[in-house]
Amino acid sequence: MADAAEKPLPSTPATDASEEAEEEAEEKELDAEIDQEDARPRPATPGFRLSTFLYTFLFLLGIIMLFDTGTRYSVAQGFGLLLGPLIGFNGHDPLFTMFLAAAFEMALTAVAYNYTTDWVKAAKVQKWSAALRKVSMAAMRSGKKDRIDALQPHNLTLQRLSTEVTFAQLKGMAITWFLVIALYSWIYLFLANPAGFQVGVHATCNPITTIVGCGSVLTPVGNGQIDLLHSIIGPIQVWFLVFSLYTVPLSLFFRRLLKHYSLKRELDRLDATALPSGDAAA
Repeated sequence: MADAAEKPLPSTPATDASEEAEEEAEEKELDAEIDQEDARPRPATPGFRLSTFLYTFLFLLGIIMLFDTGTRYSVAQGFGLLLGPLIGFNGHDPLFTMFLAAAFEMALTAVAYNYTTDWVKAAKVQKWSAALRKVSMAAMRSGKKDRIDALQPHNLTLQRLSTEVTFAQLKGMAITWFLVIALYSWIYLFLANPAGFQVGVHATCNPITTIVGCGSVLTPVGNGQIDLLHSIIGPIQVWFLVFSLYTVPLSLFFRRLLKHYSLKRELDRLDATALPSGDAAA
């Protein structure tokens, strides 16, 4: 009985061999996918690209707007030439105006983010990163140095692909950065400017330090009223909190919607290209 207990299970070597074979198969499949993506032709990069110049300009302009009040308000007033007559409603419904401005801002940023991001490539890189970590851990556990060394070129290729995806997303963030500062500034100017409101109905106008306009903007909410220019904590006012509550869910909604549309369009394209070969095989 003691000898029988000391004998290893006969299925253990076979199990280890099957697991190793499965890991090697996954590694070969992953290597083939990464090599195929790396071998895809890339467009030649010209010396000057208008899109790159535009992204850089908007990012730098956003930084200037962040610290220079005059530039910030001038850009915001430029947006106001369009948004004021379009969604201002003569100041009668500031909360609805803020909602439409948030929808306009988040729709533009989602379009910019979707334009600069290759969602298919981003999904592939995310999938390969998880798979490569799994294969690398298996290679380290096996102690086979040749397997570990064979994965190094693919690690470098995946790092480069990840950098390309991240850089593309940063382009969209440059546009988002500019629009967020401009639209938030316009909302403040719209609320603080007495010309945007019916005095005595929505606002009690008094001179304030940064801009001559309304010291308080009262708008009905339920059975009461709130002052949109009332400070909550330090410089943070009620309108800033309300506008942020509008923008966050709208941003998620528009980005997910456009991402779903882009991925579905890519799947439809792949199905359309695979259809003739399927018909030929039939």
